[in-house]
Amino acid sequence: MEFDTLTTALTFAALIALGVGGAAMTPMGLETTLMMVLPSALAFGAIMLFLGVKHGEYRARNV
Repeated sequence: MEFDTLTTALTFAALIALGVGGAAMTPMGLETTLMMVLPSALAFGAIMLFLGVKHGEYRARNV
């Protein structure tokens, strides 16, 4: 499967939206969810995306 920038961005946004939507269903208020869960999910997702891209580049070079 080939991931270009658009596919990666859409998948990233969908996963973050799913996570925030799921967290919003808890007794925690929507404002709290958007203030606490969304930024941490974005930061964690960006770090994991960066590490995944670097690992893919490493695997592509050293196969």
